[in-house]
Parts: sequence; C-alpha cells; structure tokens
Amino acid sequence: MSINLSDKTLDALAQVISGGPAGAIETVGLYKRGWELKAWFKRFGVDYEKGSRVASTREALSLARFIDFDGELITKVLEAAIDPRDYVGHESGYDEALEYANKHLYFDGYRLARAGRSTRLIELAETATVTSELSAMADGIDFDTVNRDLNRALRSVETDPEIGVTAACAVVESVCRSILVELEIDLPPKQDISGLYRAVRDPLGLDPMKEGLAPEIVADVRSVLSGLATSIQSIGALRTHVGGAHGKEKGFRRIDKRIAKLAIHSASAASLFLIETWQVRFPGRNLPLVEEAKTKSPAD
Repeated sequence: MSINLSDKTLDALAQVISGGPAGAIETVGLYKRGWELKAWFKRFGVDYEKGSRVASTREALSLARFIDFDGELITKVLEAAIDPRDYVGHESGYDEALEYANKHLYFDGYRLARAGRSTRLIELAETATVTSELSAMADGIDFDTVNRDLNRALRSVETDPEIGVTAACAVVESVCRSILVELEIDLPPKQDISGLYRAVRDPLGLDPMKEGLAPEIVADVRSVLSGLATSIQSIGALRTHVGGAHGKEKGFRRIDKRIAKLAIHSASAASLFLIETWQVRFPGRNLPLVEEAKTKSPAD
C-alpha cells in the first residue's frame, strides 16, 4: 500500500531529519552534518546530493517518495527519522520531534508512536480507541512485544488481512505467556491462545464470585467473562483457518478485512483487560519482555 505524504509534511520531516539550518536559534530534531545525512540516507538506498543540508534532505525525501511503490521505504525512513535510541540523554528532544512531525502527518492520515524501544508509523484510519489505549498501556509498562504485534496487525490489515489475524492472536498470546512466566507458573502443554488464556484465568482471579460484586450483577459479569473466553477461542480458530502463518494454497479466498479488524480490536480489548487485571492483582510488578516469555521457562 503506497503512502502519500504532502509537500508540507516532507518539509517538516526534512527539518527533523537534518536538525534544521546550522546556527538556527529554534530547531527540531538532532543536528546531522552533510556526510552524516549522506550515510543516513544510504541505509535506505536513497541518494543524497551534497548541498544545503535541509534542502538536500528535502530532495532525498522527494526521491524516496518517487521510488517507493508499496510504502515500505517511506515507512522505514519515517520510523528511523525519530528513533528513540538516537535521543538517549535528549528525551525531551524526542518528544518535541515526535509532536512536530505528527502535527503534519495528521493531515496525511498517519502518526508516529513510541513502541517500546522504537518508533512505529500507524495509519490513523486503522487506529480504534481500544487499540490506541492498548498501545499507550504497552508503552507505559515498556511491553514492546504487544506494540510490535499490534502495529504489525494494523499495518497488515489492508494488504494482507490474514497476517493481521495472526498478529492479533500473537498479541493475546504474548500477554498471557508473560503473565505465566512472571508468576513462575508452568506454561500449559498446548501453548495456543486458548490454552494460554485458560492458564491465566485462575492466577488473575477471573471469577466474579471472588470480586465482591453486588449479587445482582454477578451473573452478568460471568456472562461477559464467558463471552471474552469465546472471543479469544474464536480468534485462535480464525488464525488456524486463515492466518498468514500457514501459507495459502492455490485458489485461497482472502478473508474480508472487516473480519480481520474485528479480530484485531477484539484481541486488543482482551489484552488490555488482562494487563489491567494484572496491575490490580499484582501492583508494582512488571511483565517480562516477549523474548524472555517465549524462551524462558519458569523452571529456568
């Protein structure tokens, strides 16, 4: 899917990437010298012609826009333009650059968002309230796995909805697996989304009878939790039948992107509920990163 950025947005990005004119009183982004800008664009296979730093950066961005047919190049450039690793010791500068870029990207239908240790480009049209809240929650607890899978789901839903479903399933699995690892509970023999969710229900106390709820709503809450379990099970079943992880045979009929979005939003709602429940049950305890959760067993 191509990404169309306006000239004004490219002007703003040129300021951020170059760090603005030399000697300027007010600048945004980190200052890069000419040779540094040339090396920076070379990473993406884009030529940078020597000249005025800001103008040459703008020309390089125009070239990237011209040769980019599927949106991948521009996405990589944008996400690297405001890399949090570049702003270590200058965190306020990162926030300022992000805000400045997003004021312009908004009119093109995009925004850049912190995603753990990196920055991700998100299409505004695909960002529902629940996914935005989950993304913000994951940022707050440095749970970069959730954001990585969530962003992959959102970015795939238009062009490859099957991959979107697979990534949505991975979001819930990451949260459940991390909870079990942190609590030093053995991972279930069957580590699919349903098995992992069943394994975290008791540790998280997902039983309305234990919540001290008013008697008249206990049955209602139980029904909601039952619906949550059904939704999670259905996301797993959908991934099994159409998910992008299993390949596609000849004559495969693509899933409707509306269904993929439904799976993503349902997975986001379930994950947000599990993380918030974790925070209530175990205040002050952080969830491990996904790499640890996937490879580390409680017995280690």
